[in-house]
Amino acid sequence: MPDKSSSRGAPVRRKPSLAAVPTAGPRPHPDLGLALAGGGPLGVTYEIGALNALAESLQGINFTGLGVYVGVSAGSVLASGLANGITPREICRLFIEGEAAGGAIDAFDPALLLQPALSEYLLRWGELPRVATHALRSFWANPNGTGWSAAAARLGQLLPTGLFDNSNIDQYLRKLFELPGRTNDFRKLRSKLILVATDLDSGESIELGSKGFDFIPISRAVQASAALPLLFPPVTIAGRNYVDGALTKTLHASGAYKAGARLVIGVNPLVPYDANAGAMGPDTHRALLPGGLPMVLSQTFRALIHSRMQVSVARYSKDYPGLDLVMFEPTRADADLFFTNIFSYSSRRRLCEHAYQKTRADLLSRSEQLTPVFARHGITLRMDVLRDPTRTLVPGAPVRIGPAAPVVRELEAAIASLQEWLEPRTARPAA
Repeated sequence: MPDKSSSRGAPVRRKPSLAAVPTAGPRPHPDLGLALAGGGPLGVTYEIGALNALAESLQGINFTGLGVYVGVSAGSVLASGLANGITPREICRLFIEGEAAGGAIDAFDPALLLQPALSEYLLRWGELPRVATHALRSFWANPNGTGWSAAAARLGQLLPTGLFDNSNIDQYLRKLFELPGRTNDFRKLRSKLILVATDLDSGESIELGSKGFDFIPISRAVQASAALPLLFPPVTIAGRNYVDGALTKTLHASGAYKAGARLVIGVNPLVPYDANAGAMGPDTHRALLPGGLPMVLSQTFRALIHSRMQVSVARYSKDYPGLDLVMFEPTRADADLFFTNIFSYSSRRRLCEHAYQKTRADLLSRSEQLTPVFARHGITLRMDVLRDPTRTLVPGAPVRIGPAAPVVRELEAAIASLQEWLEPRTARPAA
């Protein structure tokens, strides 16, 4: 049961204890499972806030002692950490608050995901002579007909399969899971861990961590599960190429059911943005088209995976009668979530706090509906925690009471960026 200290009502903030052994302690609760969907750095940040709200508000459940964890894409990062015994609070310190893991490993910086995939660029550059020769041959074979299109198709082989290098995910998690008491081996975990990736050459969904795929290091499996095409190159494991698991699966709660879970808690951070939903005035509407290709692609991707998830969730009740699924996700009117600059440190802190508070409010508003569902599995809602308005997750993170106009959000982002730029300069000692 979380402690409370200080007048703000926040839980006692202890330094991360990363020496807990995954094979020690009470046996996992085999009937409980957690399914985390993808969403890139933004999804990870939202899920961290949501998981911390759930962890302190639900009595009778230990989020590092569940029977099965399922992670898809970015959700695999958190699923692998929880299965390794790292609590939601400790994960928040590592990924949001910038605290090192007991001095042994630095906090994770999402900017690492924006490093160019130099090895991929060099590989494609090395193919230039061969591809260019074939392209010229295709053109001269029919210069007045289809030669141009054939040559262009050949030259397409020179385009990199990913812009950024996501091997930093593998490297960071490898160091984290090699600390004393952790493991980078699926077979040494107390709980079942399933990380979903997509086999590029077959289009099949693969459960990394399942039998036949449990020899893969957990950190490498996370990298494969989160290898979103165009952004990151495919990840080669044992001669097979893998890309983002979200291409074939959104939540994959069925994997948790098949592993024995009777209650699955699902967290999905990506929903389509509806500029008209819950509008409070003309300033709350923000059209996406002026945002250009990134906004259009983001909305398209969200709509595709969310509609697929809705179909899957509707089917679970038919395919797995008597089993429960409790979902948590943002509302479609959440402009703060959709327009956040996730690579800004201040934005990450604010978004994590935002997700924490929104999930608390969701639990409170649905308490009558959720109470009997949780009761079937020995879990109770801590209404005293949910009704405490002073509780916060990230110290100093601004909490917005209502929706803000786009110009306010943009001004906040500009001020936050300026503060981050000034901090290392103002901290320098005078000459």
